[in-house]
Amino acid sequence: MRAMADQQAVDDLVHLLDLEPIEVNMFRGVSPDEQRQRVFGGQVAAQALMAATRTVDEGTVHSLHAYFLRPGDPTRPILYEVDRIRDGRSFTTRRVVAIQNGKAIFNLSVSFHVDEPGLDHQFEMPDVPEPETIPDFKSRMAPWADRMGEWFHRPRPIDTRHVDWVPPDSAEQLPPVSRVWMKADGVLPDDPVLHTCVLTYLSDMTLLDTTLLPHGRSGMGEGQIMAASLDHAMWFHRPFRADEWMLYSQDTPSTSGARGLARGSIFTHDGRLAVSVVQEGLIRVVQP
Repeated sequence: MRAMADQQAVDDLVHLLDLEPIEVNMFRGVSPDEQRQRVFGGQVAAQALMAATRTVDEGTVHSLHAYFLRPGDPTRPILYEVDRIRDGRSFTTRRVVAIQNGKAIFNLSVSFHVDEPGLDHQFEMPDVPEPETIPDFKSRMAPWADRMGEWFHRPRPIDTRHVDWVPPDSAEQLPPVSRVWMKADGVLPDDPVLHTCVLTYLSDMTLLDTTLLPHGRSGMGEGQIMAASLDHAMWFHRPFRADEWMLYSQDTPSTSGARGLARGSIFTHDGRLAVSVVQEGLIRVVQP
């Protein structure tokens, strides 16, 4: 029964990314019926990327650069307007603006590259325990189930297994490193575009949390933090499937001036470096 519920959550995510075309270069997306104050940033990034790919005939995504401009309203649709910047023989470029209430809430530049051979090297994947040996979300969060309420029990489309698990009420100052196994908790269709969009979605789930580790801050500890993604960049190096285990190795080189910077390397289970990620976010201490 749990596997069926998780697969349904994955199917719902696939449906979430299936945008409605409403005009040439314009698409409409919706948000899930969840009690959120704002739209999840990974959702907007994934939907904007899906909109861009719908206007490209050749090439695959090799990089994207995004800015989160305003909080999105989860109760209203989001309009995605695609600008066809350039169609070249090797590279194609698109710009996407996400709009709500007549205002831009998100801006994305994405580049596509026709596959071609070249030099090849990569960093080695960190040596970590296998994902099946690490507790899943409900196992590790069970002691806080009552405080989380309905949010604890709902099915989740993404399975996360934290190698460097930090209890949510911990105040311990920790090294600036976090490693998480992640994958869609079910089977995805064999569409590389969809897998790229799902990975873009999950890339925003844990990265900014890394910036809090050296400061002993967490979601349930003392001292409130206002955190929000400001910008997000990704480079896609090698093929992957988002419904197979991937290791998200994250670190944070700096937090200052109410902003935190985090970096991530996403490896396939067999050790290939698939994606590199960098994100800066708002890390503001809320005064009582």
